[in-house]
Amino acid sequence: MTIQFSVLISLYDKESPQFFEQCLYSILKTTPLPFEIILVLDGSINEELLIIINKYKTFLPIKIFPLPKNVGLGNALNEGLKHCSNEWVFRMDTDDFCLPDRFEKQIKYIQNNPDVVLLGSSTEEFDSNLEKSLGLRNPPTSHNEILHYAKKRNPFNHMTVAFRKDVIQQVGGYQHHLYMEDYNLWIRVIAAGHQVANLSDVLVNVRGGDSMIKRRKGLVYIKSELQLAKLKIEQKIDTPINAYLTFMLRSIPRLLPTSILSQVYKNLRK
Repeated sequence: MTIQFSVLISLYDKESPQFFEQCLYSILKTTPLPFEIILVLDGSINEELLIIINKYKTFLPIKIFPLPKNVGLGNALNEGLKHCSNEWVFRMDTDDFCLPDRFEKQIKYIQNNPDVVLLGSSTEEFDSNLEKSLGLRNPPTSHNEILHYAKKRNPFNHMTVAFRKDVIQQVGGYQHHLYMEDYNLWIRVIAAGHQVANLSDVLVNVRGGDSMIKRRKGLVYIKSELQLAKLKIEQKIDTPINAYLTFMLRSIPRLLPTSILSQVYKNLRK
């Protein structure tokens, strides 16, 4: 029997109407289609985005949940999670592109591995027009590999994950952690003893490039890295010595010029 599932998306005013429409179009071309798309409007939304929503409501089971003001991605996703009516929830970002077999492959894996509560996949990163490939991000696939990898780097591509709603809520949902709400959440899921996995298949095409890299710089990001190190220690994912050493190694690139930092991320892609 096919698993019914929800797709959880947060949308805010400054997102590209073109990218958002491409995102919804990619979902429309998947098999099977989701039972529902929970679309959280994170504050007021401009007319262009509203026109796209109304257009695709004809073809997709979109349920809209507007928030009175912008609360940020993590809080918006927590609110949307309350309205997901299915046990399994699939994440999607408004500027990325699902491949047609994404849901089919993840559902098949979930059915064959009932102990897994969190499942991601590989991604291919492109320029803003989704024309020039910038490389693949292939996270580890097995639970033990993911546990080891999580000490150093984010072990999941957020826009690819499917997770069990009850587990995410049990560990406290998304929590405020600048640019790293997802990494924070995965650490708490793993620390709670749950089984997790990634598929090696590329199931989502993502937009990257220098604009994304610029957001990963500066002292504010280093502060977020320190919060991450403390979380790993608190959740017993890593030892204090290793966690703070990793903090230092991850923080140094945040001070580099964008051109050099871009090369660092290029080398990290597989």
